[in-house]
Amino acid sequence: MRSLIICLFFLGFVSVSQAQSYIVSGRVMNANTGAPMQGASVFAQNTTIGTATNEEGIFQLTLPNGGYDLIVTYTGFVTTSKRVTAADADNRNLIFVMDEKNNDLEDLIIVASNEVKDGLEKYGDFFRENFLGQTVNSRNCKILNEEVLKFYYYKKSNRLKVLAPEPLEIENKALGYTIKYSLDSFVHQYNDNVSIYTGYPLYEEMQTEDSVLLVQWSEARNDAYKGSTLHFMRSVYNKSLKNQGFEIQQLYTVNGDDKTKPLPFEYAALHYKKDSATLTVQVRPDFPRLGVIYKAEKPTAAYLSKFPKEPSLFQFSVLGFTTREPMVIEQNGYYYDQFDLVTSGYWGWEKVADALPYDYTPKK
Repeated sequence: MRSLIICLFFLGFVSVSQAQSYIVSGRVMNANTGAPMQGASVFAQNTTIGTATNEEGIFQLTLPNGGYDLIVTYTGFVTTSKRVTAADADNRNLIFVMDEKNNDLEDLIIVASNEVKDGLEKYGDFFRENFLGQTVNSRNCKILNEEVLKFYYYKKSNRLKVLAPEPLEIENKALGYTIKYSLDSFVHQYNDNVSIYTGYPLYEEMQTEDSVLLVQWSEARNDAYKGSTLHFMRSVYNKSLKNQGFEIQQLYTVNGDDKTKPLPFEYAALHYKKDSATLTVQVRPDFPRLGVIYKAEKPTAAYLSKFPKEPSLFQFSVLGFTTREPMVIEQNGYYYDQFDLVTSGYWGWEKVADALPYDYTPKK
């Protein structure tokens, strides 16, 4: 049975022009004492933009226009987040209240879940393939602190769960990024071969004086961008799907087999609506599943080798909408609610090793 990878975070596109940016600022407080927390990490998820709070718990970030999940982490405390957008009026008065982790409860969960003592040895390769990926880029992507990974196997439900009490330190030499990835959880259901992972990545560009390597990174990032979810979301926002090489189709099932039907009026089928005041786009597809074709590139040989029944002339991905509520897309490709949409197919094949930060700008 084919393995389905579902990734519950998405990447968008923004320009880093100072003229098209806004400031977010605020304070991080201890929930138990009310004291300000110095040294808390504050960053916009899936970007290269982050900072740490000062002695008064205060932070300030300049963000390119669009929406973001603002993440706050501190060792020993529960990670917290808040959605921000350029249209918010209170971006400079944000308050984050941090709760300490309940270690007693965590210890109870560890005992009850039968942690696999040799988990990294037993499941390490499987986790790398389904988290970093199996693409060309994944060969040059490495987790530097794998020892923090904890593996739990639930025999009754035939399920593997992977947690990390500390951010994963990922070195992606293919795209030229180091990533601090706060892994929420990675879960694989063996019964139906479905993997789901969620987390909060913060990117940092690698530094080098090697001009050849800089060109290689630029070209590799541009290749990773083409046909990706961030490329697609931005194309939906700008009504440029066809110009950018995308086509969406209705996806339905007949006698257990998936069938597709072209949507000649795709924006009508999406119920596309743009709000000029908030600079957001609202979509509410007529169908719970959509097929997304990217015609500008063919699937890689590695993908077709693993999934020989997949189309070979174009990249085919699937969007699944878990609710009938409208989805809102910001001008940088950020959308919410993020858990209302899951992806599979070719987008499921391209995972962390092929992901780009929100503030990536492709070559013209």
